[in-house]
Amino acid sequence: MESAAEYTQRLVKHGARALKSMGQNFLINDEVIEEIVAASVLQKDTPLVEIGPGLGVLTRKLAPKVPKMWAIELDQQKINLLYKELKEHSVEVVHQDALKVNLRDLWGDRMGYLIGNLPYYITSPLIMHFLEQADLLSGMTIMVQKEVADRINARPGTKIYGILSIAVQISANVTKIMDVSANSFWPVPKVDSAVIRLDLRPYPGFDVDKKDFFRVVKAAFSQRRKTLGNSLAGGLGLKKEEVIERMQCAGISDGRRAESLSIEEFIVLTKSFI
Repeated sequence: MESAAEYTQRLVKHGARALKSMGQNFLINDEVIEEIVAASVLQKDTPLVEIGPGLGVLTRKLAPKVPKMWAIELDQQKINLLYKELKEHSVEVVHQDALKVNLRDLWGDRMGYLIGNLPYYITSPLIMHFLEQADLLSGMTIMVQKEVADRINARPGTKIYGILSIAVQISANVTKIMDVSANSFWPVPKVDSAVIRLDLRPYPGFDVDKKDFFRVVKAAFSQRRKTLGNSLAGGLGLKKEEVIERMQCAGISDGRRAESLSIEEFIVLTKSFI
């Protein structure tokens, strides 16, 4: 089988192009491809969806490992190319915006797996879109901008800990698989990437409504430079005196900042505001 770089070079010679408007950068590093495949929890009966297959360099490695896979691609030129290159595999190429994909439409009520090299400009919305369908996924192996991977895996008390960190961590155990140099892509992007695996599971002790929880979390982070009491008062539209009273009942000081609170503390805090 051709190497990823040889495969990409052949397709480029025949007219394949990376579209800047779609944030396309094609993975050409075989070692990274093998790591993504090895890190993914794929069973013989696991339906698989790949987001943004591009030229299909990863798709052709994944297809033989599952009974059926779907490749979600928005670029019509790449769709025509994928059908030609993957005709020997059981791959259904879907012409659709990944942000509109309903996994139930693909494989019904079964539990599937997601793999993707996510476009930088819609990474967070895509992650959130599929976390909302966590009842149909056992996990995800995704490549994202290194900075985003660090934010996802951030711990309380750090400057990069925030809403994205909390949103992912209440839905999944996060494992960083590897950092990926910009030189692993063609064209070469301006930033490095990282591969992470999300093993989806219910968060232990999470016993509040998610809408209530995120209403409090978003209010807390609405003004990061201010103390928690001020941020919550402004974000929730409450008088500061009432906020302080409720926080005291929760055993959390109003002088703290949002990034210092653990998920468990946000759960406690949410209960004091519902």
